Amino acid sequence: MRTSANRHIAIVLSAIAIMMAAGCSTKKNTANTRWWHSFTARYNTYYNGSQAYIEGSLEKENGNKDNFTEIIPLYTVGNKASRELGKGNFDRAIEKSEKAIKQHSIKRRPTWNKSRRKTAKDIEWLNRKEYNPFLWKAWLLMGKSQFQKGEFDEAAATFSYMSRLYATQPQINGIARAWLAKCYTELDWLYDAEDVITKMKRDTMHYKAVKEWDYTYADYYIRSKQYDEAVKYLAKVIKHERRKKQKAREWFLMGQLQTRLGNRQAAYKAYGKVVRQNPPYEVEFNARIAQTEVMAGGRSKQMIKRLRRMAKSDKNKDYLDQVYYAIGNIYLAGRDTLNAISAYERGNKESTRSGIEKGVLLLKLGDLYWAREKYNDAQRCYGEAIGLLDKDRPDYALLSKRSEVLDELVPFTDAVYLQDSLQVLAKLPEAERNKAIDRVIEELKKKEEEEKRAAQEAAAEQQLQQQGAVGNQLAGNRLTSTQQQKGGTWYFYNPMTVNQGKAAFQKQWGKRENVDNWQRINQTVVNLAAGEQPADSLAANAEGGMAATDGAPTDSTAADGAPADSAANDPHTREYYLAQIPFTEEQKAESDNIIKDGLFNSGVIFKDKLDNLKLSEKVLTRLTSQYQDYEKNDEAWYHLFLLYSRLGNKAMADNCLARLKADFPNSNWTTLLSDPYFAENAKFGVHIEDSIYAATYEAFKADRFGEVKANAKISAERFPLGANRPKFIFIEGLGMLNEGDADACVANMKKVVEEYPKSEVAEMAGMIIKGVQAGRALHGGKFDIGDIWSRRGVTLAETDSTANDTLSTERFTGFVFLLAYQPDSVDANQLLYDMAKYNFSNFLVRNFDIAVDQDNGICRLMISGFLSYDEALQYARHLYADPAMAAKVKGCRRIIISQENLKLLGTKYSYNEYEKFFEDALAPISISKEQLLNMPESVEQEKEPESDSAEGQQQEDIINNNEPQYDGGFDFGDDFYQ
Repeated sequence: MRTSANRHIAIVLSAIAIMMAAGCSTKKNTANTRWWHSFTARYNTYYNGSQAYIEGSLEKENGNKDNFTEIIPLYTVGNKASRELGKGNFDRAIEKSEKAIKQHSIKRRPTWNKSRRKTAKDIEWLNRKEYNPFLWKAWLLMGKSQFQKGEFDEAAATFSYMSRLYATQPQINGIARAWLAKCYTELDWLYDAEDVITKMKRDTMHYKAVKEWDYTYADYYIRSKQYDEAVKYLAKVIKHERRKKQKAREWFLMGQLQTRLGNRQAAYKAYGKVVRQNPPYEVEFNARIAQTEVMAGGRSKQMIKRLRRMAKSDKNKDYLDQVYYAIGNIYLAGRDTLNAISAYERGNKESTRSGIEKGVLLLKLGDLYWAREKYNDAQRCYGEAIGLLDKDRPDYALLSKRSEVLDELVPFTDAVYLQDSLQVLAKLPEAERNKAIDRVIEELKKKEEEEKRAAQEAAAEQQLQQQGAVGNQLAGNRLTSTQQQKGGTWYFYNPMTVNQGKAAFQKQWGKRENVDNWQRINQTVVNLAAGEQPADSLAANAEGGMAATDGAPTDSTAADGAPADSAANDPHTREYYLAQIPFTEEQKAESDNIIKDGLFNSGVIFKDKLDNLKLSEKVLTRLTSQYQDYEKNDEAWYHLFLLYSRLGNKAMADNCLARLKADFPNSNWTTLLSDPYFAENAKFGVHIEDSIYAATYEAFKADRFGEVKANAKISAERFPLGANRPKFIFIEGLGMLNEGDADACVANMKKVVEEYPKSEVAEMAGMIIKGVQAGRALHGGKFDIGDIWSRRGVTLAETDSTANDTLSTERFTGFVFLLAYQPDSVDANQLLYDMAKYNFSNFLVRNFDIAVDQDNGICRLMISGFLSYDEALQYARHLYADPAMAAKVKGCRRIIISQENLKLLGTKYSYNEYEKFFEDALAPISISKEQLLNMPESVEQEKEPESDSAEGQQQEDIINNNEPQYDGGFDFGDDFYQ
């Protein structure tokens, strides 16, 4: 019996061994090989990949956070913030799928018995391109993993290939095409998705592919905003769904679609189904909020009462912004704007988090203030909302534009309002004035008490959370991700700390534009004042300025010399406010100057950027009638003329022109409006001026300086305010320089810098003036303004007669490797980092310095430390042989140049001229074949220390011979840290 059993086991083992031997190769296509490779692919590589896919999907499902203020996506990967979730697991699934396909794909056709007649099924079988019956699942897993990673284009390529590979198998082909359409939909390639869908509808769909196509149709119709069709297929998707979390999301999506269709009752039921799925609390909460918004009309009081109960619940203390947003929406639907604004403001005030939901609330509130022309409040709301909302929102561009305009407008309107209020206070009887000041002080104290109490509560809550965290750690528990976020102490996660930081900044520096070098008073390349310059640009605007009423000055003394700790600097005392009120004639005059400036600038912004002609007329009319001594009243009348012309009020427009001629006969604006060509210029002036400038530019390049001067005169007479005016002045100045009149050239350059500091030629003009101030002589030169690589000789040359002005061919001297690029064409910081990292990683025995500068409109990254031309060229070849680095420096111009020739680059010789010199004189030179960059710059023989014994000397020799020598690393240069 035992012998028989052993023989039986041996036979089985032998059979398995034979099958394994037969199945090892994919070049054979038999029943055994197909079974073996199917079995191995499934239980070896595919299984591990599928488990990784499941884990990645769960991670994405649990970590996903939907934006319930918009229609949520059918797939969680549609949320950009969720795409990184599960990435590692999906990468592993892709790796395993690729391995399975590589090792177990059978492409060889099976041997056919020719005596047997082929049926249709046999023909299909023989025409297949893949014979491993299981491998299609590996292809599907790979494509789905790419899809879940958010790599929709790669997934589309996978499913497209899969559909062709299994073109003869309807089930697999149908599933692959369904996923292909999903990829196109997620990429927003709706035309391509529709093409796949249309072709599929013409074909017979395999019953096993129906489920995937229901998801595809639902996703496509939602994205294409065909909500009627989307609802039908979403209902089928919900029936297919097994996971409760996903089913809750799908019911919520159903409620949103029904709301868009106006089916309030169906939407209410859908949100109710969400709650019954027992989803995470955030989903449940948003479903209950959404229910209140779709309750039957006429039940607004009941809805508001229900929402106020939700606001009182401790569970909802982190969702108060959404609760009051919903209350505000109900009021707004009933056209009760005041109560709606009150609800939105309360939601903003009591919000404990800074997320998309708060951003949506602030956007809605800002829109209400904008419509009511309360631009100060609108600016406050827009300014905070813009940092909370996604830039991909369809209304983000409008929000950004409005916020930018209001940031420019509100300082002027605030200044006018403040000075008007202060002047009213100055006229009040002392008793009434003191009462008004006392009310302000009382409000300030109340506000500070509220802030102090809120800070104490926040500190207490944080302490409790920290204690709870310690307790949980001792118990071996982990904090949830939500608790970790609430307990986070990083500055930017604490809205209160951020707001305090903003307030402290504005107290010291005021409201500043988000620009580089914001502390500089003069941001041109040259300071023509050449003398006194305030330490801060606020000093230039301090004349007539009044301190804000929400904080004390930060200077050690007040404007009148009072100590910083005096009552005049304490906002809790009357003296602080009395010091700001303009009682004297001088103070009144300063206050009036602020009002004049505010009225003029706000009036122009109302007209040109807000298109609010009514407000613009009101403001400019007040300015011209109340402050007739204002120095810019001629321009104010000009803007009123344009305003009335746009309104079609010819009588008022003619009246403005008459006032200009009577009161400002010599004004440029009077000349402009009196020009017989004014009507023509108003319609076609931009095109005419552009044409004249183009002709002038061509004349300058062709040395026709008489034509340049004549056209510059036409520009001054006919287009004194034209967009090309600074370029006319600049080119005319260069023409004068070529005629030998250097003084007139400098005068024109100064005019460009002073009057047009933001023009594109101001920097070049400033460089010319700067050189003259440094004692250098001007020389005539030719260049192309439009081609920065051709510019040369327009600035300076050394006055020293011994200075070398010809390019040297010396190769055994210091050389520089230079990467030149146009500003903003390359990420300068990234390039600096990449080059520093490259040098540090590849050249350990040499030190190369990196410096960054700007020359005549060209940015340059210079790597120096090369002892010869050969070394610099070897470095360039080494750099461009690295494909990754070659791609990173693709937008730069490569230049190898000696230190001597570098001084002439951009002055005596343009970049194009030096490149021609390099090709002719240096490029043909054969360089050393030794690896020069792997040799130290110099070999220093250190004096051997005296050893006490032969044994000690021997040990020291062993250490020196085995220890790798390193010279201190890589010098990044000062520019690396700036």
